[in-house]
Amino acid sequence: MYNEQGDFTVQVCFSPLSWPLFDMGNSVVIVADIFRASTAICTAIHHGVAAIIPVETIEESEQWKARGYISAGERDGKTLACADFGNSPFNFMAEHLRGKTIVMNTTNGTRAINMAASKNPLVLVGSFINLSAVCAYALQYKKNIIILCAGWKDRFSMEDTLFAGAAAEEIIKTGKGAYHTVCDSAIASIDLWQMAKHDPVLYIEKAAHRHRLKRLGLDDVIAYSLTLNQVASVPVWNNDRLVDSKAL
Repeated sequence: MYNEQGDFTVQVCFSPLSWPLFDMGNSVVIVADIFRASTAICTAIHHGVAAIIPVETIEESEQWKARGYISAGERDGKTLACADFGNSPFNFMAEHLRGKTIVMNTTNGTRAINMAASKNPLVLVGSFINLSAVCAYALQYKKNIIILCAGWKDRFSMEDTLFAGAAAEEIIKTGKGAYHTVCDSAIASIDLWQMAKHDPVLYIEKAAHRHRLKRLGLDDVIAYSLTLNQVASVPVWNNDRLVDSKAL
């Protein structure tokens, strides 16, 4: 998969802790937090939610809630006291949420999104459920692409890295020779994905976060979160929120 040919590069950042080491200028950033933020955001946009405002602190959630916004939020899998519901993707399928703007607070994902957006306005949210759509949308910009894994509290995350490998592979294969990678973390992600792709649900049994979710009784989202291309929606950063790319 190592290849020096092509005008644009594909890179993978395994953790927000490493994010300052990347050259973010003139790049498209795809942020992934597979269990559960990015999958929930893609689900929400697909089911007609108008926008997601990602926030990092509980105080921010409380402030937006006081202004009348619907609030979704968790810390370590537990729903915030100020939130209307937690961050399961299934919560965002409700019909009454269509057309609404929701404030979302998560342990890892919303922080990573805001971190990326603070340096680069071309930020997309990726997940297995919108894999082909987000890759195709990123390709149209004809820029370098960085996949930022939200990780787990600044640590390496198996599920986010599997997504990074799947996305990097698809971008290089469908980029018609315009994309290449000389990034070790991208190559390692692709190699990991090659081992997992035939049965990602079985492979993810090795992942620590999968077992955190099981202990919390939140593992009903696993199979859904690892199923490719269920939706065609691409959440895109627009000012202070994420909206459907089709709305721009």
